[in-house]
Amino acid sequence: MSPRTEPSFAELVDDWFAHAARPLPWRAADVSPWAVLVSEFMLQQTQVSRVLPRWTAWIERWPTPAALAAAPPAEAVRAWDRLGYPRRALWLHEAATEIVERHGGEVPSGLEELLALKGIGPYTARAVAAFAFGERHPVVDTNTRRVLARAIDGRAHAGAPSTARDLAAMSAQLPVERAAARRFNAGAMELGATVCTARTPDCEACPVRSRCAWLAAGRPDDGAPRRRQARYEGSDRQVRGIVLAELRAAHAPVDRELLGTRWGDAAQLERALVTLVADGLAVAGAEGYSLPDA
Repeated sequence: MSPRTEPSFAELVDDWFAHAARPLPWRAADVSPWAVLVSEFMLQQTQVSRVLPRWTAWIERWPTPAALAAAPPAEAVRAWDRLGYPRRALWLHEAATEIVERHGGEVPSGLEELLALKGIGPYTARAVAAFAFGERHPVVDTNTRRVLARAIDGRAHAGAPSTARDLAAMSAQLPVERAAARRFNAGAMELGATVCTARTPDCEACPVRSRCAWLAAGRPDDGAPRRRQARYEGSDRQVRGIVLAELRAAHAPVDRELLGTRWGDAAQLERALVTLVADGLAVAGAEGYSLPDA
């Protein structure tokens, strides 16, 4: 009788993910590569709960890259609504146009082709290749880095990101078989997002608790500094958001004087307008400000 083989770290995560995965629509078996790409744009630094309604409305309105490319950029900014970091809406619109022009309207599967699209960096390119096309690539986000730091390295915090180091750490755990690798990429992210969280990890519910070096060491705190999010109230970000809300609601240029009634600090308002124009989110004209190509 051959000795029983213990499941690998990846197998434990994959088995847990099979029953614990949240039923997110972009994970459906029949979802298109374009829908996956849209989800990855929207999920950058944004909570899933905020993305869900925007993603659903977006895919219903623009189910293909060609559909979005045919719309004015202003409509993309309007549909983005208050999702945050609105330049992503313009980048997604430009990426859709590039997909139509370079790839016949079909999202490419290769990393180099994906990286050449507007707004797509190393993480997003690998995520789309892995989740939309089943390609075997390590996909690393903040949640994955935390899981590996704790379970494999015994550290409470992952430390500063390093593309080379992070990809190597994930590659060391990635199954060889493509479908298993895809599940592990998604499962490691899910584990960090729902169980191995930054502040209150639920170690009792963790599928890899028997292998976790951090738990075995007594969950030591390595003292890594925690980043504090900059205050939003009164910030330039808030002023930009107020201006964009006015421009989204209007279908004609908005006068500078009217914008001044929405925010009393003239210097801060001017900074917001200058940066919005520089980012391509607003256009200054003789009659006031408007969304691009509105």
